[in-house]
Amino acid sequence: MDTASTGFRWGIERRLEFVEFRLFWEGGINRSDIVEQFGVSVPQASKDLALYQEQAPENIRYDRSLKRYFASDCFRPKFIELDATAYLEQLSPSTSLARGVNSHGADDVSADRMPIPQRRIRADVLRSLLTSARAAQSIEILYQSMSANRSEPLWRRLSPHAFGSDGLRWHVRAYCHIDEKFKDFILSRCLGTRAMGAVGKVASEDQLWNTRFSVELAPNPRLNKAQREIIAQDFAMENGRVAVPVRCALLYYFSKRLRLDVADRFDNPGEAPVIVKNRNEFDTALSEAMR
Repeated sequence: MDTASTGFRWGIERRLEFVEFRLFWEGGINRSDIVEQFGVSVPQASKDLALYQEQAPENIRYDRSLKRYFASDCFRPKFIELDATAYLEQLSPSTSLARGVNSHGADDVSADRMPIPQRRIRADVLRSLLTSARAAQSIEILYQSMSANRSEPLWRRLSPHAFGSDGLRWHVRAYCHIDEKFKDFILSRCLGTRAMGAVGKVASEDQLWNTRFSVELAPNPRLNKAQREIIAQDFAMENGRVAVPVRCALLYYFSKRLRLDVADRFDNPGEAPVIVKNRNEFDTALSEAMR
């Protein structure tokens, strides 16, 4: 929700969102939470809570014994969107979901995620690539390819314009002046930069990056009925399918992460619970993207 839709200044809008966020996701809120988060005075925090009560009186109740505000049973969001996945994404190890809710010290609800070894990306290299992309210029990078034909690091000129992640690795998307086409370069394999210069091709010419293909996913038909229904629920499918728009430049990574390339090779269909319904069109788009 933007400020134009509510009429509040940006700072007030952010604090009202924070109040609503804490009410719904973290059980409750008091003045000290606002003071700590935004560095405002106690009187200002009191005004923010009063304003929220004025704007959404049905969402909030005050417990005098605990001296804390809680979400009412008929809570309906007014300033935020309730996105469970987005909330989980921001959790880090030892994050408490019950901060200050119970004055008697209830056990914290913790969260963690499977650790993935981080690729080492040089800050100076990333900064140079960002500068080059923003200035629409080319730059030379010292790149270590895994190609058998290029066993040693090679200086190569790129015209970078975007960055993408496959969920495990970050890439820079760029026009390669050696191969004369747009390609992905793994950032952790960029060992140095030098010599900015004239651009080779600009972002608007990267058709694979600028074009999206709608991948139609459906439950693996080898699953039983109950299993197919839960997979449809997992992936928020309607009528047994969901369309996922993917940049053509990212189709290969998308296929790998969802095991779409090997779905028919597993004895246990649960290892690859979704398949591509528009397979022929998908294969054609993927083939064009990998040329």
